[in-house]
Amino acid sequence: MPNDPGSAGPVAVDIWNWSLDQSLADVVDAHTLLSGDEQGRAQRFLKDVDRRRYIVGRTGLRRILATYLGIEPRAVRFGYNNWGKPELDLADRSRLHFNLSHSAGEAMLAVSAHTEVGIDIEEIRPLEEDIASHFFSGSECAALAALSGGERLVAFYRCWTRKEAFVKAHGAGLSVPLDSFDVSLEAVEGQHLLERLDRDVGRLADWALLNLDVVDGFCGALAVSAAGRDVKIHYRSRSAWSANMASMM
Repeated sequence: MPNDPGSAGPVAVDIWNWSLDQSLADVVDAHTLLSGDEQGRAQRFLKDVDRRRYIVGRTGLRRILATYLGIEPRAVRFGYNNWGKPELDLADRSRLHFNLSHSAGEAMLAVSAHTEVGIDIEEIRPLEEDIASHFFSGSECAALAALSGGERLVAFYRCWTRKEAFVKAHGAGLSVPLDSFDVSLEAVEGQHLLERLDRDVGRLADWALLNLDVVDGFCGALAVSAAGRDVKIHYRSRSAWSANMASMM
């Protein structure tokens, strides 16, 4: 279990990563773990690959959270805040915070005790339109324009994932204007990749924004409401939650 933020140590965040492209047999078995609402949502996908990936993503989420809560995956209940951010129901909300992201065939999940988190992963693909001018701040657009070729493309995805992770951690979704804060576009480490934040959105010192280790061809970022504390990331393997689930059966 990630640590309690009431302690003096760093804020601990567990990061889970798994493939959404699993065998058909695994998908059929996974489908039985979903709620009726989730099963209905799965059926609305037009493409089989999108339907399978949704099922594997949601069941992976349920299985991992179940290991923390000590319950069956089917018993995990979700709610949503006023801006649509998923959260655990009232009985479990105080015990755990989480955020899920997926892109192409990859899923990543951040889990922390009592600490708001946001995560984003994106596959690096060529851009067909000028997205940056619509969503990035002036300083971010200027930094991007100073780059060229493949360097600019990767920097775009660094910026996008970092901004998306912050918005998700903040909890107010896209009601937070994306030009109300600046993130670094540089390929640097550390937890201070959030460089500017409008006062009406929050205090810059309260947030940590970090890179994530992701598979080749992707970018990933994590935002944490850390209240000035250091953030310690623990990368967890799928085998760990599979073993925990087997012991619960």
